[in-house]
Amino acid sequence: MRYGQIRQYDIANGEGIRTSIFVTGCTHCCYNCFNEEYQDFNAGKEWTDKETQLVVSYVKDPNCAGLTLLGGEPFQNVDGMLAIVKAVREAAPEKPIWAYSGYVWDDIISDPSRCSLVEQIDILVDGRFVDELKDPSLRFRGSSNQRIIDVQSSLKQGEVVLAME
Repeated sequence: MRYGQIRQYDIANGEGIRTSIFVTGCTHCCYNCFNEEYQDFNAGKEWTDKETQLVVSYVKDPNCAGLTLLGGEPFQNVDGMLAIVKAVREAAPEKPIWAYSGYVWDDIISDPSRCSLVEQIDILVDGRFVDELKDPSLRFRGSSNQRIIDVQSSLKQGEVVLAME
């Protein structure tokens, strides 16, 4: 897995001050994507155990509210993401994990690989960015088709449960 950047302190991609990982590689290629340079699977640097330990230390910081996964497409980097999420869960189980994906909920839970990652997530912002539906007034999403999903409640109830409008 490769990554474009790690932000120790990020206030734009989830509630509170978060640590964010921007993976590289995405085949959705949404028009006017805000991270077009991260669509290339060869962009960025190779992820190693050093980066995992760095992220764990950032998330354990009392000022950090949790971890956010975005990119690129985290659900096209499941193997690498899963190891990181499990390390963070072990070190800081009380810190919520958010993920942004161009896939919608049904596409994620119907794929065993993607589902293995989403099962470890607390909040999922799903759906491709749609330029015609862009709305700067929305919290934590770029276009009005995207949803902010409470993952654990959705898994328990067998249907999408929104975390916030």
